[in-house]
Amino acid sequence: MAEKDLRLVDTDKPNLYRETFPYSEFPKVIFDHERVEYEIPEKIWITDTTFRDGQQAKPPFMPEQILRIYDLLHEIDGGTGLIRQCEFFLYSERDRKAVELCQERGYEYPEITGWIRAVAADFKLVSQMGLKETGILTSASDYHIFLKLRKTRSQALSGYLDIVKAALDSGVQPRCHFEDVTRADFDGFVLPFANELLKIGDDYSQPVKIRLCDTLGFGLPWPGVALPRSVPKLVQGLRKIGVPAEQLEWHGHNDFHKVLVDASTAWLYGCCAANAAIFGCGERTGNPPLEALVVEHAQLKGMTEGVNYAAITELAEYVRKEMNFEIPRNYPLVGRDFNVTRAGIHADGLLKNEEIYNCFDTEKLLKRSVGVAITDKTGAAGIKHWVEAHYDIQIAKHDPRIVKIKDLIDAEYAADRVSVISDDEMFAWVGEVFGTDVPALRS
Repeated sequence: MAEKDLRLVDTDKPNLYRETFPYSEFPKVIFDHERVEYEIPEKIWITDTTFRDGQQAKPPFMPEQILRIYDLLHEIDGGTGLIRQCEFFLYSERDRKAVELCQERGYEYPEITGWIRAVAADFKLVSQMGLKETGILTSASDYHIFLKLRKTRSQALSGYLDIVKAALDSGVQPRCHFEDVTRADFDGFVLPFANELLKIGDDYSQPVKIRLCDTLGFGLPWPGVALPRSVPKLVQGLRKIGVPAEQLEWHGHNDFHKVLVDASTAWLYGCCAANAAIFGCGERTGNPPLEALVVEHAQLKGMTEGVNYAAITELAEYVRKEMNFEIPRNYPLVGRDFNVTRAGIHADGLLKNEEIYNCFDTEKLLKRSVGVAITDKTGAAGIKHWVEAHYDIQIAKHDPRIVKIKDLIDAEYAADRVSVISDDEMFAWVGEVFGTDVPALRS
C-alpha cells in the first residue's frame, strides 16, 4: 500500500457507520464479497487478561487468589510460552501487592505486564513495578474519539503518539489497545495510526504492539464481510502495511456469542496473540475463555509437549470453591455436566464404546471421567454405568439389583418428581438393594 494511502483522514463529524450500526435495530452484517487468504503464523499464543478485564466483571480478587490463579496458569503453560503474558492493574495497593507476589515466583511465563491509561503520569507506576511492557488505552473509533474524548482524530492521534514515545523513553514497551476497532474508520484512522507506530518503532528500534479490541463484540469471522466488522480484513489490512504478526493481538467480547471463533479467526489470518480470561470472565459478556483457546490451539497446531491440559480442571475447581465463580453446569470443558449424559440411549452407547458420546478422552486430557446423571430418561444402562463408576464392580444392566434401583427411580418420577436423582440418594438405594453385599467404593 502506498504511503499516500496511509495519511490520517481528519473529519468535522464522526463516522458512526449508521448503515451498519443503526442502534435502534440490531447491527447489520454487510458483505462486500471480497475475500482474504489465511495466513496462519508459525507460532500463535495466548495472553491473559483475567487480572485486568476479568476483574471488571467480578468483585476484586485478593492478592493471594491472583497468585494462585497465576500459579495455575503457569502450570497449564508448562514452560512452553503458550500462555505468554498476563496483564495487571497497577492503581491500588491491592493491585501492586498482587504483582509483587507474582513477581516473586520468577516465572518466565506468563510474563507480567501492566495496563494504564494514555496518561504520562501513569508510567511512574509501570516503572515503579519494574515491568517491561504495558498496555495503553488508545481508543480508535469515532464513537470514542468524538463522543467520549471530545477530540478530533488528529488531536487523538497526536496524544497517543506522544504517550507511546513517553513509554519508549522510559524503557517500557508499549502495547496500544485500539479500543472499539470494529466500529473504527479503518482506512481513515486505524491504518494511519498503525503506520505511525511502525515509524516510531523503527526510530526507537523497539517494536510497538497493537491490540485490536472488539469492545462490543461486533467482530465477524466470515469471509466476504465488510469492514469495520470483518476480523479477517482487520488483521490482514494491518499485515499488508507491514505490521508483524508477532506485534498483533486480538481482544474480544462475547456480546453476540462469537468471542471464541473471532479469536481463532484472528489467529488464522495473521495475528499471533489472542487475549483471553479464565472461563470467559470479563466486562459485560466476557472475553475469550482461556481454557477454550488452549484447546483450540491444540486443534490448530497439535498437542504441545509440556502443556498441562489437566490443570485446566484444577483451575476450575479452585475458582469454583475458593472464589465462588459461577460456572454453568453445561459449560464446555469444565462444567460439572460437561461430559455427563442423561439420556439412556447415550449411556448405553457409552458402555459399548466411550468414543460414541464423549468428544475426546476427558479422563486422560482433563482428568474428568465420563459420567451419567440419573433421571427418568437414564434407563438401566445409565444406572449400570453409575454403579460401576462409583463401586468396584462389573454388573449386567439386567441384573435384578439394577432393575430394582430403576424401579425406585421410576416411582419417584411417577410421583411427579422433576429434579435429578442425587448421588446421595443413589448411594442409599445401592446400600438398600445390595444389602450386605455392597461392593467397595472406588477411590
